[in-house]
Amino acid sequence: MLALTAAGLLAADVATKVLVVAELMGRPPVKLPGHVLWLTHTRNPGAAFSFAEGATVLFTGVAAVVIAVIVRTATRLRSVPWAISLGLVLGGAAGNLVDRLFRSPGPLRGWVVDWISLRAPDGRMLFPIFNLADSGIVCGGILAVLLAVLGYEMDGSRSRGPGRGP
Repeated sequence: MLALTAAGLLAADVATKVLVVAELMGRPPVKLPGHVLWLTHTRNPGAAFSFAEGATVLFTGVAAVVIAVIVRTATRLRSVPWAISLGLVLGGAAGNLVDRLFRSPGPLRGWVVDWISLRAPDGRMLFPIFNLADSGIVCGGILAVLLAVLGYEMDGSRSRGPGRGP
């Protein structure tokens, strides 16, 4: 389940980024019905929300470490929800790592393609521009926190958590 989730997210992320670069680069944003979701093309040299733009090499290394830790953890995994959670984080980290490795300005320093923009109907940005990989990382992280708080263990067992008694 982990591999399937990660591979599916990675494939969707790479495919959408290729499409965005081919169709939206150099063009004005495309407003979808309702004008809340816009499709655009931008490059991000930093982390989420363009944080620490000068640390691209560091983010490449962090993504590689995250991937290695999840792959190593996968051998102990016996929980489908945890497999989905870690698969989302793995696929997202891999998707952005592909950009860091293969996009300009060069290996380990590549800028990530972002393309999903949430805006108010008048065009004001409501949220920084992101991509499917970013969404996978955030959703996987939220699911991991939820699973941990509810007492679900990676081995499939359930620990005593809130509301589970003394």
